[in-house]
Amino acid sequence: MANNKSTEKRILQAERSRQRNKGTKSRMRSAVKDLRSAVAEGDADKAKNLLPQTLRLVDGTAQKGGIHRNAAARTKSRLQKAVAAIDS
Repeated sequence: MANNKSTEKRILQAERSRQRNKGTKSRMRSAVKDLRSAVAEGDADKAKNLLPQTLRLVDGTAQKGGIHRNAAARTKSRLQKAVAAIDS
């Protein structure tokens, strides 16, 4: 348990941060899952419409510290590649 005020504060801050990251990551994962299912179905129109929103969510999650920036870049790259492959 916390022995001083700064440690107590740090524990509270960490919990708030954890909850915030959890929500942000959950929204991002849901969006990625929706986009991947559209790609799997071969629905090019739906995938193209979902792509910008999903990329924005991935960027926002990385910016807020929910995921590492390299993980965000990798995810974005793979999603863009998958959507582009539908057209071919």
